[in-house]
Formats: sequence, C-alpha cells, structure tokens
Amino acid sequence: MATITTKQAPLLPAPSGRAGFGGTLRSEFTKIGSVRSTVWTLLVLFAVSVGIGAVASRVSATGWSNTPPADRTPLDATQVSMVGLLVLGPLVIVVLGALVLTAEYSTGMIRTSLIAMPRRGVIYVAKAVAFAAVALVTSLATALTAFFLGQALLASTHQSATLAGPGVLRAVLGTALYITLCGLFAFAAAAVIRNTAATITAMIGLLFVLPVLVNVLPWGWRDDLVRWLPTSAARAISATVWNAGPQNSHLFSQWGQFAVFAVYTVVLLVAGGILVRKRDA
Repeated sequence: MATITTKQAPLLPAPSGRAGFGGTLRSEFTKIGSVRSTVWTLLVLFAVSVGIGAVASRVSATGWSNTPPADRTPLDATQVSMVGLLVLGPLVIVVLGALVLTAEYSTGMIRTSLIAMPRRGVIYVAKAVAFAAVALVTSLATALTAFFLGQALLASTHQSATLAGPGVLRAVLGTALYITLCGLFAFAAAAVIRNTAATITAMIGLLFVLPVLVNVLPWGWRDDLVRWLPTSAARAISATVWNAGPQNSHLFSQWGQFAVFAVYTVVLLVAGGILVRKRDA
C-alpha cells in the first residue's frame, strides 16, 4: 500500500523590530511623485512664477528708461524679478499642501497607510518632511530661475543685482523658504480640518483676504496688526532695499518678520500632529 508523504512548508522567520521612519519617508516620496496632479501643480508654480517675474522685470526696465533721473525711486531688482513667486506662489503651494494630506482621507487610502505603518505620528512627520523637501527644492529652483531671468531683463537699467550683492542671496533663499512655509502651513491646517475645500478656503482667507482687510483699518490699528500677519514675512524677507521709513517702521527685522510666520507654522504643525494621533481615520 502506497504511503503518502507531505512536505511541511518552511516556517517564515518571526517578525521582529518596528516599521521605521526611513521606509515610511521613502513611501511618502513615492506617493508624492506618483500623483500626476503633483507634477502638474509644481510645473504651474514654476511657469507662472517665472513668467510673471519676467513680465514685471521687463515692464520695470521700460518704465525706468522712460523716467527722468530726478524722479526715479530705488529699484529693488531682486524683489521685482521674484514678484510672481511671492504673489501667486503661495496660492499654488497651499493647494498642494492641502492635497498631500486630505487626498488620503477623502479616498480612504489613509487606512491602508495606517495598516502598513500603525504609528500615526511617524506617518505625519514623514509626510511633512517629504512635502517640505519637494516644496523647498521646487521653490528654490523657481526663485533662482526667476531671479537670473529677471536680472537679465533689468540689465539696461544698470540696477540689476547679483547673488553677491547685499542681501540678495538672503532674499532669494528667504523667498523659497517662505513658499515652503506656506505649503507646510496648509499641510498642518489640513491635518486639523481634514477637508480639501475647507482647508484651501481657510488658507485663502488667512494669506490673501486678511491682509486686505487689515489694510482698510485706521492707520494706528493697521500698524499694530500688520507685523503679526503671515504674509508680512514675504514682504520683509524678499527685500534688498530696506529703509526705516513709514512703510517699514512698524515691521520687525527681515528675519524677525519671517520668524513670526515660522512660529505660526510650527504651532499648527504640532496641533495637527496631536489631532492625527487622537482622531479616527
């Protein structure tokens, strides 16, 4: 009588250790890079910012040539070349910052992410770091491109700047950091609100509508409030022509004004991380 023998499947090694931050970070970079809307959003940020900066530089050069020397005011060539990134860059980057987090909640993919990495704090920090790295690289490349193109267009004014000029490198790097902060601010708000439309609406209100409302207040109130606005960081950090006149006397120093927005962002990031850990997916 034949004897039937069966082979026992080899035992897999027992799982050990914990899922690490490095693997989670690589996963988040993959998620950001694999979403088509991310690529298109970053391309729009680059193209629109560089394009508007080039137009502004060309118009400034033409106006400068047609203005009598006695009527010319100091030209901040660095700020002119990056005006597109300063004005419209925040609008584009806050949309991406919101989507990085809310997209997973709206589709339910956050549950899959939590199965792969149950430690919510690790996922949150990895998402923030991956997004900040992408935003910083993109905004820095955009700022440098807009700067060099703008200075070439402003060469005829003999007011064009170089990176070695006083405050120029700080203005270029600071502008890129400001755009990155705007994105992280929206990312943190998305962790609190967890709704794409509501997050973007809140960011538009804080970064675009609130400064307009403050500007219509009486002078005394406006001067007291404007230094605490997040958007005042852009005006200060991107300037290379800085004076103590009425326009700037009520602001903090350039890096001090930037620090105000940085503190807001850190506080909101901490609040978002706490809520991500406590609330259900």
